[in-house]
Amino acid sequence: MAVSKLQNIFPRITTRGFYDLKTGKTLVKIPYRLYPKKKFDEFTNSKELTIMIHGLRNNNSGALSKFVIAQKRLKQLKYNHHVVGFSYDSNTVGVQYNSHAIHALNVGIIIAKKNGKNLAKFISDFRNKSPITKIRLIGHSLGTHVILNTIIELSKKSKNKGIIESVYFFGGSISNDSLQPKNFGKNVENIVKSKIKNYYSPSDEVLRTADDENWVLTPIGYKGVVGKVSSKYSQILVKPKNHRFASYASTLKSFP
Repeated sequence: MAVSKLQNIFPRITTRGFYDLKTGKTLVKIPYRLYPKKKFDEFTNSKELTIMIHGLRNNNSGALSKFVIAQKRLKQLKYNHHVVGFSYDSNTVGVQYNSHAIHALNVGIIIAKKNGKNLAKFISDFRNKSPITKIRLIGHSLGTHVILNTIIELSKKSKNKGIIESVYFFGGSISNDSLQPKNFGKNVENIVKSKIKNYYSPSDEVLRTADDENWVLTPIGYKGVVGKVSSKYSQILVKPKNHRFASYASTLKSFP
């Protein structure tokens, strides 16, 4: 099946158009939309559901291509459960220009953090309908901000304990102290049931630049975690060709 056809039918949770690409201001108050909606009904009472969250500089088409890459790689690794995408407004205005890069990144982070509430609502809604389904999250780059804030949001309710089965970070741009107990480590411990894996690369030029220029405070995907974190956490040193999700996906040797 052609990639373009896969993209058209690929199931995704979306908040596209919910946030202003120049400022990060909230424009739409509903939590999310589903495409195709009937497809998600088929996932009810399935054994597992893996959600892939893309990074910065992805319009709708770019996001869909990342979801297809994730699905294909997991199938190669004999993972035969459902894979869906979470598509959000990450193609912030000016992100492709050096003169606007910092502002565009900061707006992207604002939007990613806000989307934590959106994704948390989907997870909560889905698990209410399908309590037996294990939910796994894959996040690339800015997508790790979405995941971390999803966990923070879910941790506000005790009933959500262990609601996420496992989490996988690839080239993550959250700070490498985010998972320490003094920050959000307790939230992660409470919400993530089995494990959180961080695939990091000191050779990632995008994250190195973000660190050198202080755009992000020591990205977790660049140098890994320093200090004590949850026993559920592990980190894997990888050598992707570049920062792109396709390069990180190719380093994945097993799943889940």
